[in-house]
Amino acid sequence: MNAGAGSGGRTDADTVPMVGAVARRSTASASTAASTTGTTAAKRRPKPPTTAPDLHSGHKLARRYQLEECVTRVDGFSSWRAVDEKLRRAVGIHVLPADHGRARQVLAAARSAALLGDPRFVQVLDAVEDNELVYVIHEWLPDATPLADLLATGPLEPHEAYQMVSQVSQGMAAAHREGLAHLRLDPGDVLRTMSGQYRIRGLAVAAALRGLSSDRPQRQDTESIGALLYASLTQRWPYEEDAHGLSGLPKGVGLVAPDQVRAGVHRGLSEIAMRALVNDGATASREEPPCTTPEELAKAVAAVPRIRPPEQPAPVYRPTPFAPSTPPPGAPGRTAVAAPAPPPALPGRTGQALKWAVAALLIVAIGLGSWQLADTLQSRENQPTKRATPTGQRGGKDATHPATGKPLPIATVKDFDPLGNGTENPTDVSKAYDNDPSTYWETSWYASADLGSLKPGVGLIVDLGSARAVSQVKVNLIGSTDVQLMAAPGSSATPTRLNAFTKVATGSGTNLTLTLPSKVTSRYLLVWLTKLPPAADGSYRGKISEIHVVG
Repeated sequence: MNAGAGSGGRTDADTVPMVGAVARRSTASASTAASTTGTTAAKRRPKPPTTAPDLHSGHKLARRYQLEECVTRVDGFSSWRAVDEKLRRAVGIHVLPADHGRARQVLAAARSAALLGDPRFVQVLDAVEDNELVYVIHEWLPDATPLADLLATGPLEPHEAYQMVSQVSQGMAAAHREGLAHLRLDPGDVLRTMSGQYRIRGLAVAAALRGLSSDRPQRQDTESIGALLYASLTQRWPYEEDAHGLSGLPKGVGLVAPDQVRAGVHRGLSEIAMRALVNDGATASREEPPCTTPEELAKAVAAVPRIRPPEQPAPVYRPTPFAPSTPPPGAPGRTAVAAPAPPPALPGRTGQALKWAVAALLIVAIGLGSWQLADTLQSRENQPTKRATPTGQRGGKDATHPATGKPLPIATVKDFDPLGNGTENPTDVSKAYDNDPSTYWETSWYASADLGSLKPGVGLIVDLGSARAVSQVKVNLIGSTDVQLMAAPGSSATPTRLNAFTKVATGSGTNLTLTLPSKVTSRYLLVWLTKLPPAADGSYRGKISEIHVVG
């Protein structure tokens, strides 16, 4: 297969990134125009560069997009999380001055990407030139997690790695068929949604913002997908340099197959990664031909035998609450004793006489017992009635409801904003457990009670220092707030993802006692705020004054 098979017959050199086709179509007309207007242009004075306004949180673009948080500021442009106040939804915005050297290229790239309309990509919603600024508006996915964050906790299991490389290679193959390239595909630009779908952000636009280009865009994107798969299988970046939060390979070793870096790697996926990464003499272990386009890579992935998802853990059955009174023979600590054999019946008249004697004694005993019982009842009727103590009551305490458990000390508390910028007012976290109700930790401000529709919640991780049995968590809040209590399995590292926690209780109000249906053993608890009260300035903020944990 030639290098242009993935782009409908175009060669790799022809498939220039982003808007190359538009540039080629305009070359002839531009040359003609230059010859007729060169004299006029020479007489014009160059337009002085404009100064872009100072952008800050709260700044509003086009009287519609309110900037919330700057996530990138580099190389003359900035990227923001913002709110579309007209449609009441979160969006992302890239902003650069209109006189920036790459402003025209960014606009062209964004408009080309917007026409693709493939659901495997984060969609470009608009590209605008407004007076002194050029800005590109794109989707914001609050429920999505970058691949870089997933790999921070460990490599992907084989089925998940297969889904990632399959969806990303197919998406990039579709983009290259339309003449679009990414050129900057890394673990931060591949997002996994809660439904398990992978989305690619920054198609064409990320490269245009940084002025990147390539003579072989298909080969470059294919190698980037191979690096993503390699990292997903090994949790290592397939080059000597550390990158994207991952350690590189040992220096001087070269590119070795993933199944030689880490035990248990799926052999077929290891082979696919090497075929995509074939470069500078590295070859696949089975001498398969390299994949030089996303289209070839997608076909190679499809040819891998089916990889089953991990099996669900078998249900845990609780032992029956009723144990046999006699342990089975051979039980530890007990000696099995055979049941004694019944005595032989007495023969003849002797046996008959003994039976009648026993029967007579039983009749006499029953008669005596009945007489004593009647006498006792008669004597009680003649005594004054005493007030009986209610069953289960001792000193006014109900024996069926045990007293409240003992307080558990809190080792530390950390702010938790995994679907935002990663922090949420960390400097005041200590005020949430300082035993002073007059102090409090508060969230950032939001435009609505549902956190401006930007994310499902924010909160605090409570670290008990070690795994402890928890029965209640008491949370004092300022203003009626919706709260979810979550718990994570005890471990030595603080969880960094929301799906590491499991919801164990919910509540709404100001002074909440979140009671767990049964005791949960955990080191890390998450007090997760999902609906915030209004603040005096018209915004919405969550405020926690005290947290107490009860065992």
